[in-house]
Amino acid sequence: LHIDATVDRTLPESVPPSVDTVVARTVDLIAFAEAERRRLGLPSVAYEVGTEEVHGGLADPGSFERFIHGLRAAMTARGLLPAWPCFIVGKVGTDLHTTDFDDGVAARLTETVTPFGSLIKGHYTDWVANPEDYPASGMGGANIGPELTAVEYRALADLAARERDLLRGRPELRPSGFLDVLERAVEDSGRWRKWLLPEEQVTRLADLHPERREWLVQTGCRYVWTAPAVEAARQSLYNNLRPAIPDPHRVVVDRIAATIDRYMTAFHLVDSLTLLAA
Repeated sequence: LHIDATVDRTLPESVPPSVDTVVARTVDLIAFAEAERRRLGLPSVAYEVGTEEVHGGLADPGSFERFIHGLRAAMTARGLLPAWPCFIVGKVGTDLHTTDFDDGVAARLTETVTPFGSLIKGHYTDWVANPEDYPASGMGGANIGPELTAVEYRALADLAARERDLLRGRPELRPSGFLDVLERAVEDSGRWRKWLLPEEQVTRLADLHPERREWLVQTGCRYVWTAPAVEAARQSLYNNLRPAIPDPHRVVVDRIAATIDRYMTAFHLVDSLTLLAA
């Protein structure tokens, strides 16, 4: 369960909450979660705390160490050490617009949390140039999201192109309009606004350059894959393609699996399920 108390909407975007505030709110949230867990009779929870975002106030090593030691003291005082987090999110050089993992920073952060039995997790591992350095520097986890969504989007865009070719010889078929439906769903969700650049003062996706608009749709579509209109258009796309591609969904899954396999290999996770089950 990710506990992230580093965002404060009462402050200007460029002003992070103090480390003491982040610690206090993190402990309050964990205390609440633990109380609810016990009330519901649920098993123990593995917690993850912190953020990789600069505005979170934990980006520099000094703030990070103050957070860790402050969190340890506060959780000890409230009898919450059994719920001590398994993962601490660290800023290790990656974000949505960078692909270089800083193994030196990761190693230093790992040294900070290892005495407490925690592991460092990196967010925005997508498209990282040096994934093999993660295990070498002691990293315990890596989040990947936008890259997998981009792979899924590109696979579906390729299938949509195949559909257009197929429809030329099959006028009786009704076009799925999948990409248009997907873009409308992303726009209606409002998620795309999160990634607008300061100079992009627009209210509609259509007001952006086509390449930039596609990037925003590609990045935000993971939030709308299950929207009814998107699911219906996707099924229509698959149905139209079946005369030429018996299992269009397998094409998408295989693309995603190939991307995951790159990280499985770099992180030495091949055959990990068998090892865990042994």
